Amino acid sequence: MILHGNQRGGARDLAIHLTKPENERVEIHELRGFVSDTLEGAFQESYALSRATRCKQHLYSLSINPPANADIEAGHFVDAANRAEKQLGLDGQPRAIVFHDKRGMDGELRRHAHVVWCRIDPETMTARQLSYDKTKLREVSRELHIDHDLKMPPGLQNSKDRNPRNFTLEEWQQCKRAEKDPRAVKEAFQDCWSISDSRQAFASALEERGYILAQGRRGHVAVDYKGEKYAVSRYVGIKAKDVRARLGKADDLPSIEHAQEKAARQIAERLKELEAEQKAEIQTKREREAEQKRRTEAAQEREAAKLQEEQRQRQSLEDQARQERIRHGLWGLWDRITGKRKEAERLNAQEAAQARERDRREAERLEQEQARQRERERQRAQTERRKNEEAVQEIRADVEQLPPEPPKDVQQARDGPDKDVRPPEHVRPKEKLERREPPRQAPQPKAPANPEPVEQPRSYAEEQRARTSEAQQGRSHDGPTLER
Repeated sequence: MILHGNQRGGARDLAIHLTKPENERVEIHELRGFVSDTLEGAFQESYALSRATRCKQHLYSLSINPPANADIEAGHFVDAANRAEKQLGLDGQPRAIVFHDKRGMDGELRRHAHVVWCRIDPETMTARQLSYDKTKLREVSRELHIDHDLKMPPGLQNSKDRNPRNFTLEEWQQCKRAEKDPRAVKEAFQDCWSISDSRQAFASALEERGYILAQGRRGHVAVDYKGEKYAVSRYVGIKAKDVRARLGKADDLPSIEHAQEKAARQIAERLKELEAEQKAEIQTKREREAEQKRRTEAAQEREAAKLQEEQRQRQSLEDQARQERIRHGLWGLWDRITGKRKEAERLNAQEAAQARERDRREAERLEQEQARQRERERQRAQTERRKNEEAVQEIRADVEQLPPEPPKDVQQARDGPDKDVRPPEHVRPKEKLERREPPRQAPQPKAPANPEPVEQPRSYAEEQRARTSEAQQGRSHDGPTLER
């Protein structure tokens, strides 16, 4: 059921809207806590209470829309209203429930409901605070879909239950250090159950959230990469026979060990992809660091050359100014006699030395600043590189902690033989192409060309028969026997 609510005023307009004749049928199912027996009168009572407060939106209107072709009874609408009332904090407030029967675009007659509460508490004469009502109604709607076995629309599914194989490195590190919330696990299972109508759909939905459907000791279970077992009936919140009715028998499902290996193999594949990404990022950063170092050095060289040029031009101007202090001609001779020339030369030499010291300090200051800049860039690059290397080491440690993969023959026995496993002859190893010859036996002596028959020993019965036949032959040669 889709629940949509908002705060509003306009008691008369709302009453007119709820009793519009465009609906096939309008039924005022309940008026609770009001003196009047009409919608407009009830809403006017709420408006009269709000006049004693500063509340402008004294009503809260909620619409309850069930899915198409869903068999929803009146009691189900009342149950939804009660749950929403408790979740929103409107317990005991006056309310009205109105049923509408209206034909949709397909011509089918559908029923939906409207529930209107008065927000003004008559005891305290204050309005009930409604914070995060959209989130609360969403949770109630999810519970109603699960309890009434309704197919949950994609908009109500938990958006945080994404495919765990699409995680980033930061998400993997965060989830690994945090314990799973049982409520979040239960919501994930209920989402999978509500959006699936067969075993294959349910198994696919579980696999998208990191669980593998397997055969447990007492029925259907889901297994994650750590080997944790989650009973489907317990986490979905239904009976085991209802699970068997939809999923069938669990005899042909993989075992818990096999399911864990499959889940761990999927996680390991993603971790290896992350490791490759980190290595590629390290290489990219190294190339970027080298390029940045070249640009920095070039910029610093230009800056040093600019300083040298500025110092040269300034030195030229200062030298010219100092030379102007030295007078020539008669005045120069007079300066020599009076000693002013010597004083000017001493002053010029002192200023020139000070200028050279100033230029040296400027060049040294620039060099130190450039060295600090290079050191900062080096430390920043080293920190980023160390972070990537630690991430690679952590990923490798996580892969080692996963259950080891079974031998290939065991895996083929479980999953079936791989296609085209045997390579062609031109790429097979040489030792596999060599055939093993049977062990050689010692030569046997050759039999003669015409072997003489060897008389075999006869048994006692054969000897008796031979003697009897010889005796009969002897009597036949001696003639007939005379009778006495």
